[in-house]
Amino acid sequence: MRKDALTEKIRRELHRLQDTKYRDLQIQIIPSVKPESIIGVRTPELRKMAKTLAGEEGTGSFLEDLPHRYFEENQLQAFIISGMKDYTACLAELERFLPYVDNWATCDQMSPRVFRKHRPELLKSIDRWIASGETYTVRFGIGMLMEHYLDEDFDPAYPEKAAAVRSEEYYVNMMIAWYFATALAKQYDAVLPFIEERRLDPWTHNKAIRKAVESFRITPEQKEYLKTLKIRRTKD
Repeated sequence: MRKDALTEKIRRELHRLQDTKYRDLQIQIIPSVKPESIIGVRTPELRKMAKTLAGEEGTGSFLEDLPHRYFEENQLQAFIISGMKDYTACLAELERFLPYVDNWATCDQMSPRVFRKHRPELLKSIDRWIASGETYTVRFGIGMLMEHYLDEDFDPAYPEKAAAVRSEEYYVNMMIAWYFATALAKQYDAVLPFIEERRLDPWTHNKAIRKAVESFRITPEQKEYLKTLKIRRTKD
């Protein structure tokens, strides 16, 4: 199928699946995306559609057809990439797509399963993404650091990577806060010094504490201590 014909087929199906109430909600919670580019298709439908597309011949032409017109097309691409089984091919498609990711939802819902089997070599890519300076590429890199390296593969050098990031971007700083809140839940003793020593900027520091205190994985005693570490007179 021709590239333009496949794209039009995909768009017709997306519009068929449109849920206008859901679209209104998405417009509110994904402010970085232009309202006219949001069709309003629920995530389970998109995942199902992505799985079908991944098995069809010619889908590669859709992946190459960047930038996409609609948010849902980006979502489809993220889900197709997430399901790819070949690490090298997956990484290549991801590298091509990342510069076009323009919102937190596409960024955060893109999680290639094949990465679980390639954690040692993935670190080099994560370092490059974090150093890129591009909002959602940086966010994705920190997100992968959080997803894959806070359990058995944890190393104290990894939170150093996240703590070193300085950004004026809300969506970068929120991901850093999320990373440290999760790290406190999983590696409390190793990560606590980053909070005690105020290694993060004040806003991110306080946001990390707030998210950690909201976590059911943090003990009551830990929560009380973390509250004492909040930087006062800083706007959250």
